[in-house]
Amino acid sequence: MSGGPGLPGALAHLEPLLDKGGYAALALLVGLDNMLIPVPGQTMLIVAAVYAGTGRMNVVAVALVAWAAATAAAEAAYLLGRRQGSALIDRYGPYVRLTADRYKRAESFYRRRGVAIVCAARFVDVLRQTNGLLAGANHLPHPRFSAANAVGAAVWAGAWTALGYGAGTDIGPLYHQAVRYQLLLLPALALLLVLFIARAWWKRRHREPDRAPASR
Repeated sequence: MSGGPGLPGALAHLEPLLDKGGYAALALLVGLDNMLIPVPGQTMLIVAAVYAGTGRMNVVAVALVAWAAATAAAEAAYLLGRRQGSALIDRYGPYVRLTADRYKRAESFYRRRGVAIVCAARFVDVLRQTNGLLAGANHLPHPRFSAANAVGAAVWAGAWTALGYGAGTDIGPLYHQAVRYQLLLLPALALLLVLFIARAWWKRRHREPDRAPASR
């Protein structure tokens, strides 16, 4: 691949990487972006979709590679959350000050809405990187997580691929507008993020007395 389509602004910075790395570069950045590391995976997906619109990449392959990388990365983060989430929350949980009543409400909310959160998480920065870890730490059942993860990744990859493919080099204004509306969701979702972490920490703390040996 050579001679990118001449994208505007921040999108242009990823053109050299995509020119050299092609689908592998797309998979790497999308995977990292869905597994705790805040790299521009979503932006790379849009650039690849624009390339597909100019005939430099295959649009179906772009969507499938992004979907597979996002799904696999979040699955890995989920397993990390199941195995190490409690330890991470034990370490950083004391910095989260929440009442028991608020924590119980958060626990109930996650139990009822966890699948919906996993499905929608990819469209919000920070939550896209952490939703797998949080789902694992909060013990969302693996089959439910996997189904929601696959569906969410498909919707996310399909939406951005379609937008980039259809808009072509005019993607700049559309992308900035989409990011603007996305940012409006951050305060509410940041609060949910804190509540989910606190839920696992609280559950861990209240399990400890049960494991303590009975007094004689």
